[in-house]
Amino acid sequence: MKKLLAGLLLLILLFVAAGAAGTFIAVPFNEPPAPVSRAEPKPREILILSNPIHTDIALRLDAETLAQFGFLEDAGVQLHHPDAQWLIFGWGGRSFYMETPTWADLKPMPLFKGLTIDHSVMHVDLAGAIDVTQPWVTPLTIDDAQLHSMMDFIAGSFIRTDNQVASIGSYGAFDHFFEAKGRFNALFGCNTWTAQALRTGGLRTGLWNPIPQSLALSLKLFNPENTFQSP
Repeated sequence: MKKLLAGLLLLILLFVAAGAAGTFIAVPFNEPPAPVSRAEPKPREILILSNPIHTDIALRLDAETLAQFGFLEDAGVQLHHPDAQWLIFGWGGRSFYMETPTWADLKPMPLFKGLTIDHSVMHVDLAGAIDVTQPWVTPLTIDDAQLHSMMDFIAGSFIRTDNQVASIGSYGAFDHFFEAKGRFNALFGCNTWTAQALRTGGLRTGLWNPIPQSLALSLKLFNPENTFQSP
């Protein structure tokens, strides 16, 4: 029993040490080159929404996001709902993500799959006004080209059949789950997907960000120029 406890403690310490190191090593390793343009890039706001274990990316619902993600409307996402202002995306393990809408719903098997290997899903949700001063919100600005690259990455994370997606479940009336590319595991999970999406959009993150707290810290450390400015 003592050896087992010692082994578990060592694994926890290694995880913490690796997470700390991953937070303070920036990716890309070199600063991305500035875009060659005489025109001032148009700032576009995005939000990173966090809870203790998971992060989502929120994009403003405008003509460009509606055009990019119009395929979701055919699958039941109410993109044109009059109160919708933000389109929210998250990637995660199918069993844990879909079967655990709240901590009270936690079950052993989804937890086990979430700690090992599972199929992945995309979760799509809608939101009205979001208070960007809340501690669970990390607001950032990027330019048009970065936004389009990020949207391409997000759209490319869905599994499609005949160029269409189909809802496989939901928590409520305004969200949907969809089959996603990739396999989920505890080392490379929802927050590393978020980090990859952000890097595709020209931002820098830590080398490895398994938890929301390390991702938020790396974003603040390596992207001071992307401070959100409210209109």
